[in-house]
Amino acid sequence: MCIAWPMCVKELLPGKECIAELDGISRKISWRLLDTLQVGDHVLVHAGYAIEKVDIEAAREQLEVMEELKENYTRSKSRF
Repeated sequence: MCIAWPMCVKELLPGKECIAELDGISRKISWRLLDTLQVGDHVLVHAGYAIEKVDIEAAREQLEVMEELKENYTRSKSRF
């Protein structure tokens, strides 16, 4: 299963790279797979690449789903 994390673009860099942030953690990622990108855009990031632009609501929904998955995993793991 592949997971793409929603991140917010904080800074554009040369060579179609950017700094993106999630929960205070910043990463340098490539946006070569996208046509355009601006500071403030939200993107889904997989394996260091922005694979899709999303609006802020879609990013929030994705994070909520991921948090639920994490909580369910933690609960099921504690039963063993």
